[in-house]
Amino acid sequence: MSISVNGQSVVPPGFRFHPTEEELLTYYLAKKVASQRIDLDVIRDVDLNKLEPWDIQERCRIGTGPQNDWYLFSHKDKKYPTGTRTNRATAAGFWKATGRDKAIYSAAGSGRIGMRKTLVFYKGRSPHGHKSDWIMHEYRLDDAAPVNPTAGEATYYSSDSFPVCALLVQSLSPDCTIL
Repeated sequence: MSISVNGQSVVPPGFRFHPTEEELLTYYLAKKVASQRIDLDVIRDVDLNKLEPWDIQERCRIGTGPQNDWYLFSHKDKKYPTGTRTNRATAAGFWKATGRDKAIYSAAGSGRIGMRKTLVFYKGRSPHGHKSDWIMHEYRLDDAAPVNPTAGEATYYSSDSFPVCALLVQSLSPDCTIL
């Protein structure tokens, strides 16, 4: 289990966190959605609407070595209280979905286990924002998972409203440096 010191994850020397897409979905996200304990506390809860991508680097840093990707859990915020559209705006810009969602399949061949949506961060306001080097992959499970599978009555929580995200920098530019 990792320890948090001054809001930063402390892990053993040499620790590297490079989960596969299947591991992100079937272990980390499935446990988060089911409110189960995750053995190593390496993925932080972050409000994407309150932080810019360059601020997430320090908040989600694991260990002391250089990182090119950061992992986080974030609740999806609705754009309108009664609507289904997701609010992806921050103070400095917005996350824009690009391309089609990609299906993620089990390596064991048991079928589709989830989906990956790719988003790009644009500085400014839509529709006149300027594309940045920040890319995020948002993973979601295929089906709703029981919140407490050991309880007599299972309540369900949509994994779509609480995705796990992998944030990365496509290429380094002067305003997107990796610390």
